[in-house]
Amino acid sequence: MEGNHLGNLGLAYAALSEFRKAIEFYEQDLDIAREIGDKRMEGNQLGNLGSAYYTLGEPRKAIEYYEQHLVIAREIGDRRGEGNALGNLGSAYCTLGEIKKAQNYYQQRLEIAREIGDRRGEGNALWGLAIFHEKMDDLEKAIENAEEALKIFERIESPSASTMSDLISKWELRERHNGF
Repeated sequence: MEGNHLGNLGLAYAALSEFRKAIEFYEQDLDIAREIGDKRMEGNQLGNLGSAYYTLGEPRKAIEYYEQHLVIAREIGDRRGEGNALGNLGSAYCTLGEIKKAQNYYQQRLEIAREIGDRRGEGNALWGLAIFHEKMDDLEKAIENAEEALKIFERIESPSASTMSDLISKWELRERHNGF
């Protein structure tokens, strides 16, 4: 019970963009999870720590936590957690400019999301793949992935829909400009 409260406090501080404070609570919750042997909670807190460090601009440190989360998710058969860890690894590697590695993680994320019916995860994986293709100068494929993600985001009424729509418009304009 105490661990849940600590984790929730971490999430609250993260929502307030106070990531250093969130990390303190995630670490306390992680210690409790390990002490009582709760692998799911341990994995969740490792993922939260990774996300906090990623947001603080420390993708390499985030990767360390995401990789630990991935190991635990696979160990306990948590497919949603596994997918989240893979997607987060994709984003971290993309930030580091390791685009091919990012693509591999996003592709694995997409497969799991489709397998378990995780529409939000599917949309996020397609978004990551769209970014990959844009960075590889394949705007046509980037737009195709982004449009597929947009359809999902609209269906699930995600706030990401407007961001995705804006990105598609930007890329279509760039593609038209490149055609001249």
